[in-house]
Amino acid sequence: MKTKDFDYHLPEKLIAQKPLENRSDSRLMLVSKDSFDIEHDRFYNIAAHLKKDDVLVLNDSKVIPARLYGIKEKTGASIEMLLLENDDDDPDRWQALAKPARRVKEGTVLTFGGGLLKAKCVNVGEEGIRDFELTYERPLSDVLDTLGTMPLPPYIHETLDEQDRYQTVYSKTPGSSAAPTAGLHFTSDLLESIKAKGVKIVHVTLHVGVGTFRPVKVDDVEKHTMHEEFYHMNEETASELQQAKEEQRRIIAVGTTSTRTLESVMKKHGCFQADSGYTDIFIYPGHEYQAIDGLITNFHLPQSTLLMMVSAFASKSIIMHAYEKAIENKYRFFSFGDAMFIR
Repeated sequence: MKTKDFDYHLPEKLIAQKPLENRSDSRLMLVSKDSFDIEHDRFYNIAAHLKKDDVLVLNDSKVIPARLYGIKEKTGASIEMLLLENDDDDPDRWQALAKPARRVKEGTVLTFGGGLLKAKCVNVGEEGIRDFELTYERPLSDVLDTLGTMPLPPYIHETLDEQDRYQTVYSKTPGSSAAPTAGLHFTSDLLESIKAKGVKIVHVTLHVGVGTFRPVKVDDVEKHTMHEEFYHMNEETASELQQAKEEQRRIIAVGTTSTRTLESVMKKHGCFQADSGYTDIFIYPGHEYQAIDGLITNFHLPQSTLLMMVSAFASKSIIMHAYEKAIENKYRFFSFGDAMFIR
């Protein structure tokens, strides 16, 4: 299976640069995972496409304002740093993307906000990744709220006026370097209407990390090395999901991040149970889904692992057909774009 098999041409004008004024006004493509049937709707009608006793799984990870602009302490050269994840054993040691990376060598000290935050490079990795030891006088969360900005993807070139628009309304657990964007379409009112229909809503946590920024660089899909991301499933969620599975009720994942969590737990245990850890699961066509019956997701980048994951849930031919129709109908793509519900 070749990476180029997941390529498609997207007119640049279809890359959404800003969120819609109302989150749920985005368009919704309804895709059958077993046929080429496609319907078109608006996201605010998503409840009409869910069934009583479905279980809707949301990723409650919260994006931290992890993009920082500072200078090299010795030379004053400008440096951008994007915090990705911290060390479990040392909360002040962080993995980050540095730009331009060539200026940051082991021992380099970066300073931000006139010294409010300092970062010393302690290890040089590949593809611009560096390990830093951070020093700060106030709680780091306060420092990031003061100095940091939301880490918008590189294909978004416009400034985000309201930082919380790159955050789901149900985000709770800080730790992501990018938003679980399928959830951006939900409003609090829409979630209440879904609950009122009798749909069960549960939460998992998966912190979106460095892999979001890594393209697939190998020709053979199976040779791609997947990144690790931290996930957590609590007892309440696991119990609700296991009961739904036993009663053959639908489990609908919101986003590829929720999907990674659910499939990882099922692969590890053969059932749903409370669990935490790191997953490097790589889902592409040929994968047999064990956890989910439906997937709400955005439209993903060409040749990306996310497009491969979605293609594994339906089929590559069905998904590429859906993308062709999305382009034909001028859907908005990527993080602030429109959504599809594969069922």
